[in-house]
Amino acid sequence: MYITAEDMQRPELSVYAETSEVQLRRCNEPAPGCFIAESLRVIGRALDAGYEPVSLLIEERHSQEEVVKRCADVPVYVGSNDTLSKLAGYKLTGGALCLMKRRRLPDISEVLNGVSKVAVLEGINNPTNVGAIFRSAAALGAEAVLLTPDCSDPLYRRAARVSMGTVVSLPWTYFGKDRRADVAALKAAGFTTVAMALKEDSVKLGAETDKGQKTAVFLGNENDGLSDETIRECDMTVMIPMMNGVDSLNVAAASAVAFWELLR
Repeated sequence: MYITAEDMQRPELSVYAETSEVQLRRCNEPAPGCFIAESLRVIGRALDAGYEPVSLLIEERHSQEEVVKRCADVPVYVGSNDTLSKLAGYKLTGGALCLMKRRRLPDISEVLNGVSKVAVLEGINNPTNVGAIFRSAAALGAEAVLLTPDCSDPLYRRAARVSMGTVVSLPWTYFGKDRRADVAALKAAGFTTVAMALKEDSVKLGAETDKGQKTAVFLGNENDGLSDETIRECDMTVMIPMMNGVDSLNVAAASAVAFWELLR
């Protein structure tokens, strides 16, 4: 159902203009809430993964795209880029926004079933970094991602867009709040746990693991890195050798280097 979106005062469009991502996440409690997918690529991957659309905002020039046709059973609001950008409050990237229903997150046991390469994110609270890490994880061999509860939500609009939609195609879920229990659960499932951290006893990346084994790579907060507790509980601590007086990489860049060496 195509609807012209020139009238930005339509009440059903307020969800795109006035509802925060935190509010969207909680809108159907205790059932899963909603999220906004941005760009045709992300929306298409979400549809492929089984996420259900609620409504679609689309720039006129994209109105005949296949992704739009796949949303024919929900309201499709069509307008100029200027109109849609004013409505959303930011410049649209990719010319499309889609309100979608979240799904129940799987248990950790479900995520780890049949998986041998895992990325673990601890306290990473920048959506751009979370999205970039998901993209690297998907591209370089990770089969699933586990996050601590204090990480940014992978389904936040910016995280999903930066990930190129891999947040909806790569299995993921949250740990509990007990770091020791988190690491123990992975060890019990047969994973070698590798903490990426700058420590005196860290092993240099490239000389540390058997690539045939089940491996979980832990990456920490942008400012403080992994907690000391997590580092103590992991089987080994690994660092990326640096040059020219640089002590570390941005966590998203570091994740790509680590995944290339440890997971592929």
